[in-house]
Amino acid sequence: MRIRPAHPDDAPAVVSLRTRVLPYLVRGVAPTRQMIMRPPRGQHWTAFVAEVDGEIIGWVSAFRNAGSTRPVGEISLLHVHPEHRGRGIGGGLLTAALDHLTPLRLPLLRGRALPESLPYARRRGFLPSREERFSALALTALPPPAVPPGARLVALSEVDPHHVYEVERDASTDEPGDVATDALTYEHWQADTWDNLGLDREASTGVEVDGVLAAISLVNRDGTRMWSDYTGTRPAHRGRGLATAAKLASLRRAAASGVTVAYTGNDEANAPMLAINERLGYRPVAAQWSCLRETG
Repeated sequence: MRIRPAHPDDAPAVVSLRTRVLPYLVRGVAPTRQMIMRPPRGQHWTAFVAEVDGEIIGWVSAFRNAGSTRPVGEISLLHVHPEHRGRGIGGGLLTAALDHLTPLRLPLLRGRALPESLPYARRRGFLPSREERFSALALTALPPPAVPPGARLVALSEVDPHHVYEVERDASTDEPGDVATDALTYEHWQADTWDNLGLDREASTGVEVDGVLAAISLVNRDGTRMWSDYTGTRPAHRGRGLATAAKLASLRRAAASGVTVAYTGNDEANAPMLAINERLGYRPVAAQWSCLRETG
């Protein structure tokens, strides 16, 4: 077994592994290769893979959270092929990620763990904090379009990305979670979200009210699968059904272009978004826990 930094040419094998282990997460080969080749600036981002006989059987990425004023290190998507577990591979990947973050002297680290992995997380000093839900929706019988009075749907391909960023920035400040998104810059958002090769700007949808973008729903796509990357409404426009309208429209546009199943993820305390998803027909398919480790 060998653990090494990820290379761009690893992208197809990495996506195949992720689809096998975490089928509800959607990130295709092109955006995975893009992330490895050109990670966003200021995050100290890196990724490691585990190899056995030339086959990639494990992955983890590590970076500094650039969207928060709180200094936090992220250990993301640590996973190992089921047939290779119990051999110390996950521990080796975690050690590589921790070693990468150590020079940054970050006082708090965050990772995610599936429920069955919580005992291991605790042994490594990561304590469960918040539960998160993954949900799926087959795009076969979507509700009819619903546009609130005075609102207009628009494909985000037609919108200045600065306006899309402003909606996400404003809407995410009070989103439930361990780490507040209170320092999201346009440069970071552009690199991480708008320039992501997996973003389907035609299916991604906004809602305008009096000519101002008030709500958005972003779609990341890989073939016939999609991930609702972010859905939110500016605080001043909440309570009018704009997020529901944006998300439903994005799902219908994605379905019209060949997407058959949609996935999304939410904090279990995000009652408004969970209610929207349930009305649209999403059903839970998996859960994970946000886990924190204090280092200082």
